[in-house]
Amino acid sequence: MYLGDATWPEAGDHLAEESLAVVPVGSTEQHGPHLPLSTDHVIAEGLARAAADRADLLCTPTVNIGVSPHHRQFHGTMSVDAPVFRDYMESLSRSLVYQGIDRIVYVNAHGGNVEHLQEVGRRLHEDAAAYAVEWMWDESIPELVDDLFEQNGPHAGPKETSMVWHIADLVREGELEAARDGGLTDIESAATHRNGARLFYDSIENADNGAFGDPTDASAEKGQQLFEAACEQLIELCTWLDAQPWETLGPRDHVRERTEER
Repeated sequence: MYLGDATWPEAGDHLAEESLAVVPVGSTEQHGPHLPLSTDHVIAEGLARAAADRADLLCTPTVNIGVSPHHRQFHGTMSVDAPVFRDYMESLSRSLVYQGIDRIVYVNAHGGNVEHLQEVGRRLHEDAAAYAVEWMWDESIPELVDDLFEQNGPHAGPKETSMVWHIADLVREGELEAARDGGLTDIESAATHRNGARLFYDSIENADNGAFGDPTDASAEKGQQLFEAACEQLIELCTWLDAQPWETLGPRDHVRERTEER
C-alpha cells in the first residue's frame, strides 16, 4: 500500500497488520545532459512502489532531496547538509515507529545517502526503536549490471539511463553521445586515486558534463531486466526481514562480567 494514497482509517487497518515499511530515498541532482535531475528519486520510488504492490508492503512517500554537495556546480542540483539529512531521516523514521513500524528498509538510489542512512539505522538500533537497513538497488544485482554493460560508470551511466528509460521514459536520446563524449567513459583509466588517497571531491573534477560510463549502451529493455531483478531482491529482503523475531534484530545486552558467569 502506498501511504500517500490512503485515508487514515485505511492506513490504520494496514498498520494493524504490518510492522515493516519501505521508504524510498533519492536525490535531485545533475545526471549528465541526458537524464533528468529526478533520476535517483524516480528509480527509488519506482522500485519501492512496485515491491509494495507485489508483496503487499507499506510504502511511504519519497524523500526527493539527499546529500549531493559533490554535484553542486551543475545547474539545478539541490542538496541538504549531511547532519540535517541524518536528523530528518531519523525523525521521519521515529514517526513510523510511533505508528507501529519496527522494521524499515530505506530503498536508496543515491550513493551520497548511503553512509548517512546507515548511521540513522545505527541510531534507531541502539535504543531498540527499530531495525532499519539501507538498500541500494544496483548493489543487489552486481553480476547482472556487469553482464549488461561494458562501461558502466557509477553515475549517469548506462545502468541509471536504462532504469529511467524503463520506469519513466525521460531519457534525452539525442544527448546520449554527447553525454558519453563529454564525460568520463573509462573509469578505471582515470587518475582518481594515488597511493591509497582519493584525489577528488566533486564530480566535475572527473567529468565536465557530470556523466560517467557509456550511456549509449543503455536501453529500456535492459532497464526492465535491471528493474525486475532488483525488485525481486527487494521483495526477498523485506519478506525475510518481516519474518525475523524482534529478539534477533534488537540490540544485544551488555556482556556479563566473568564473575557472574561462574
